[in-house]
Amino acid sequence: MQCPFCNHHFTPTGYDENRIYIANLHSDYTGKQKEGDLIHIVCPNKECKRTILFVEFAYSNGKEFFNKMIYPDKVIKQYPDYIPQQIREDYEEACKIADISPKASATLARRCLQGILRDFYQVIPGKLYNEIQAIKDKIDSNLFDTIDAVRQIGNIGAHMEKDANVIVDIEPEEAQQLIELIELLFDETYIRRHDREQRLLTIQKINTDKQAIRKDQQHTEKA
Repeated sequence: MQCPFCNHHFTPTGYDENRIYIANLHSDYTGKQKEGDLIHIVCPNKECKRTILFVEFAYSNGKEFFNKMIYPDKVIKQYPDYIPQQIREDYEEACKIADISPKASATLARRCLQGILRDFYQVIPGKLYNEIQAIKDKIDSNLFDTIDAVRQIGNIGAHMEKDANVIVDIEPEEAQQLIELIELLFDETYIRRHDREQRLLTIQKINTDKQAIRKDQQHTEKA
């Protein structure tokens, strides 16, 4: 499994995992009995050691019908502060409520998308659909096709003409598609730009250090 906190991959052992058995519950309307486990796991990564909880239920014949991580309920990706705070806040809130209110989550994700278009790409404010079209010649065709594909999914496509703050009906899967699009755009815009700037600065620093060494050597030789 993978730790939801630190992303460390591991196979739980008896040292990492404890189970509390929930024995044969009363039969439900199907006439079947159930049994289950509350599973407590501690991440073995010494720098993490966080608690992870699962609940598993199966019918008495062994057929599983429920398996869910109950803690943490959801781990939201944390993005660096060179991404504007309002955009990050909209993204984080969209993630938190995606399961309980997909349409509110989608509204926040669409507003986040619009924020990226206006801040990073400096598009002229207008309808979200028009703002997306405005970056068609500014980005990789595959990225634009991905944005357009998300736009065409179900209710998302029907409401891209509307203001990004308008709440619309939407399915949970559609809300998740928008969240994944925002994560992709973060990677392709702010993070890629920052990484490029850091690499350029590293190269420039190497050159500066080399020039300083050369000057010192020349000064030593003259002395």
